[in-house]
Amino acid sequence: MSTALSEEELAEDERAGLALVRESGGIHQSDFWKELDVNSRKGSRIVESLVEKGFVEREDTIYNGHNTFYITPPARDRDFSLLLAGNSLSPFIGDDLTPQSDSFSQWIMNLAYEEYNDL
Repeated sequence: MSTALSEEELAEDERAGLALVRESGGIHQSDFWKELDVNSRKGSRIVESLVEKGFVEREDTIYNGHNTFYITPPARDRDFSLLLAGNSLSPFIGDDLTPQSDSFSQWIMNLAYEEYNDL
């Protein structure tokens, strides 16, 4: 399931759906079709097509008491730069740290240094 197709080869409604998922960073399928102003059947078909073509991922979830899917861009399309300070990954990723820890202080200093050098 790779993106052998380019985005230009997607149908207009698929491109609109892909843009919505990317802009939102993730959306429940029940909101997806409402935002696109299509019925649930058409919305489901758009999502299925984008999943099959590898442009989005979806997982089962419960939203407002109903079974639905949560649709996200694949990891390769996500922007992880906000988790970095220079070459340092946020110490809160995978660790149980507090704002008083040395790792957090060093990460904040890297952010400040990076910001200062950009001036």
